[in-house]
Amino acid sequence: MPISFDVPSDIEKSLATRFSDLGQAAKEAFVIEGYRNGRFGISMVRRLLCLETRWDAERWLSEHHVPMNYTPEDLEADCRTLNHLFGDKD
Repeated sequence: MPISFDVPSDIEKSLATRFSDLGQAAKEAFVIEGYRNGRFGISMVRRLLCLETRWDAERWLSEHHVPMNYTPEDLEADCRTLNHLFGDKD
């Protein structure tokens, strides 16, 4: 589905000198903002940017200085899962 928005022509000309593909730049900004505010997750990032794997999406976000949406609660849940699967090795 194409998505478009109007930009004043003088701004478009200015932006065109800074970005080789304004449509792609707008898409990437949308992806970054959507991920940052939690409206969609890593899978949506991967699909919107046509990346092959989750790891490619995580790398792309990292390269664009976007912190991962991974909370301390997520870490605790992962630790519980690992302890359940492999036992507490303390």
